[in-house]
Amino acid sequence: MELAVVVLAGTETHGDLGRLANALETAAEAADAGADVELVFDGAAVRWVARLEDPDHKHHALWRGLKPRAGACVYCARAFGVLAVVRAAGVKLLNEHRGHPSLYGRLARGAAVLTF
Repeated sequence: MELAVVVLAGTETHGDLGRLANALETAAEAADAGADVELVFDGAAVRWVARLEDPDHKHHALWRGLKPRAGACVYCARAFGVLAVVRAAGVKLLNEHRGHPSLYGRLARGAAVLTF
């Protein structure tokens, strides 16, 4: 199974942190089950990359395991001022459709797409 776990949650609220945690746990569970998982940060969620890179973040260890599967919207990384941080973290920049990740493209090739 191919699965794209898309994080759209910003970084402002406890609810946003909960959505991030649910996305990370879902991606980890799917990866552990052998699914082809991609973790996509889009919109305001691109700011999570910097926070998750912090070794003191409560989800840092989970992030480290998922990071090779992660990608971030290049347009949004620029717009939210975190492009350099995303690059430094080694997270793949996604720009399949006008600078954004193509969720339709993922659906068209048969991937399930979950948004958080």
